[in-house]
Amino acid sequence: MSTPYDDVSPGGSPMLIHTRPSDFVPAAGEACIEQISAHIEQHLGPISTVFHEIISDAVHIDVHVVPATEDFPHLRLVTSGMSDLPMTLSAGAEGFPRYMELMVTLPADWPLQQDAFEDERHYWPIRLLKVLARLPHKFDTWLGFGHTVPNGDPAQPFAPGVGFSGAIVLPPVTSPDDFSHLVIDDEKHIVFMSVVPLYPEELALKLKKGSDALLDRFDAKGVSDIIEPGRVNVAKKRFWLF
Repeated sequence: MSTPYDDVSPGGSPMLIHTRPSDFVPAAGEACIEQISAHIEQHLGPISTVFHEIISDAVHIDVHVVPATEDFPHLRLVTSGMSDLPMTLSAGAEGFPRYMELMVTLPADWPLQQDAFEDERHYWPIRLLKVLARLPHKFDTWLGFGHTVPNGDPAQPFAPGVGFSGAIVLPPVTSPDDFSHLVIDDEKHIVFMSVVPLYPEELALKLKKGSDALLDRFDAKGVSDIIEPGRVNVAKKRFWLF
């Protein structure tokens, strides 16, 4: 069943307002974990760790960790399980991908030990991946290029001391081109997208002027899909004294 748009942003972007998630439904397990794991290792490198879920709602979301290398000195975290179920496309979005997995790219020294995750300042990227991977299935909706999701309403920082309070879904531009797509069979094609956190001003800019305006500023400031704590805020106004 398609989902109608609830509103349109000042920039002309359709907006879906999610209020109440569906009830808890135990996940049946990951249907394509072997293919996804092989795909990750073929294009990104060996998987060093997998963070497995114990109790899963709707879909079983695991997070695969690809360590930094000399050639690519950043960590990559990739989900599997989001694509177990198709997303519910909105009216007019027919033809967009229905199966998706998500990834984040982090500094090489990002703490990934279990005890470090007790501090939300370290765990928030993993939590963000899991929340967004489950969102389409809990709210009968979908994610695609340029979609933004605030962290609550009103949006709150992901963790104390973290300036980001929302995220945008973008292509994995720092990954090999062939990584972005995995064909399971004639009916199931999985796309891989990056999650890029946003400052409140960047989220507001996207809603007011659209994705192109935000991405133009990303390009001008050299912002990619690599998460860099404290990176430049491309939408924040600056004042100079003369």
